[in-house]
Amino acid sequence: MASNRGQKPMLVKVIMLGNGGVGKSSLTLQFNYGEFPEIYEPTKCGSYKKTVLLDDRELNLDIMDTAGQEEYANVRDSYLRAGDGFLCVFSLTDRSTFANTEEIREQILRINSERDDISILLIGNKADLEDRREISEEEGLEQAKKWGCKYLETSAKTNFNVENAFHEIMRQVYQKKETAVEATEPKARSEKDQKTSNCACF
Repeated sequence: MASNRGQKPMLVKVIMLGNGGVGKSSLTLQFNYGEFPEIYEPTKCGSYKKTVLLDDRELNLDIMDTAGQEEYANVRDSYLRAGDGFLCVFSLTDRSTFANTEEIREQILRINSERDDISILLIGNKADLEDRREISEEEGLEQAKKWGCKYLETSAKTNFNVENAFHEIMRQVYQKKETAVEATEPKARSEKDQKTSNCACF
């Protein structure tokens, strides 16, 4: 991928979604600051900004860490319209959070029904708690295959696959944005050429 150094970095907005307690905030804090919070505190929605060098290009990453609690559902909806990429997170130790990802995905698609440029990544977090695992890797892969997206297992505590997860969703977003720009450029040039040819010359 060509470097964009010297140009204004592309903005990538990533939304963290999933039930309360699955590790959305922990993943975000681990990626941004290399920190893992030992004490769980429910999130009321937070925004984190970071400039990331990915594939030899700078990207401005804006992460919206949404609340998993039901009482914040209406607030969460407003953020879904602004997102480019979505990390749909569940806990590998809690099957109910895995089942709920279906509803979350439907919500994303419903709110963004007129868009074809969004990206979704399915994340199974808490991979370090292997002895408490309730969802197999095969189940996660099958779910992702059905959705037409990728699946990654992570551990916010041990920093396993955390960077890979954020880099993957960012890569998908900017590739779609660049494809959209490339698709509009020939049309823009054609319209410019048409206007030029219609000008009277004296």
